[in-house]
Amino acid sequence: MKNQLISIVLPVFNEEPGIQATIDTLLNYIEQQEEDYELIFVDDGSTDKSVQIINKALEQHSNIKLIEFSRNFGHQLAITAGLQYTKGDAAVVMDADLQDPPEVIPQMIEKWHEGYEIVYGKRIQRDGETFFKKFTAKMFYRVFRKLATIDMPLDTGDFRLMDRKAVNQLLKLHEQDPFVRGQVTWIGFRQTSVRYHRQERFAGKTKYPLSKMIKLALDGVISFSLKPLHFVNIFSIVPFVSAIFSLGYMIASNNFSLVSIGITVLLFTLGLLMLAIGILGSYVGRVLDQVNNRPRFIVSKTKGFEQRNKAIHHFSAQRINN
Repeated sequence: MKNQLISIVLPVFNEEPGIQATIDTLLNYIEQQEEDYELIFVDDGSTDKSVQIINKALEQHSNIKLIEFSRNFGHQLAITAGLQYTKGDAAVVMDADLQDPPEVIPQMIEKWHEGYEIVYGKRIQRDGETFFKKFTAKMFYRVFRKLATIDMPLDTGDFRLMDRKAVNQLLKLHEQDPFVRGQVTWIGFRQTSVRYHRQERFAGKTKYPLSKMIKLALDGVISFSLKPLHFVNIFSIVPFVSAIFSLGYMIASNNFSLVSIGITVLLFTLGLLMLAIGILGSYVGRVLDQVNNRPRFIVSKTKGFEQRNKAIHHFSAQRINN
């Protein structure tokens, strides 16, 4: 629909090999649409020439905006920062590597016009990814649904469209380590999916190695589930019960050594205690992060927003004078 503004938020981290292709693809897509668009690139501390390429395109196209972090704060916080700067009637979050095809956005907008406030992309196929990554991602979503207190849809990433009121509610959440796709599920509203084929990365390497995937998974589970704590309570009974049965068996069979029994029980108990401490430490660490109340990210500079802000200020001044 004409006069509707759609904001597209694109986190960027060292995407020099493919960022120009992403810009060209999105600009070509925008030219064919009825809605107005703004492209908000969020640079998450890139050390290559990604920022220079975006700046060059920004000088030629007024609908391109840029937010630069002072350092690398992470993909999820880059999404959060980008959403804070959106002004659209709806906002789309997508990766900057063309794995999320722009051709899916009109389908999302169509669902939005039908009355859905959140439309997420559901991946039916993932090209260019190893069997290990596909398998672990599939297992994570299914395990997460068993553990979490929210019913997060399976096989979905951060590629989604959100209505303005959904974006406003999402921005009221202030977790230090946000798990955005979980937060979007938690806020509710009418949600539906659009099935799509996730493309192979156009260029460059993935910015989500195994270590970051594990951290994202842990952030998701710890943010939306207390079941690991419940597991600790259950496991705490195991050493005691095992020790009683083991001791009873050895006494009955008259084949035991107090030293071997003591060492076995001690090692088993220590292992469970270490597991319990590790799980509790993860939750306490998140509480500490919240109590410290540090800024979740620091924006060093923004570009492309100035003219729009001047227009808004001029409009407001006119209203006051009138």
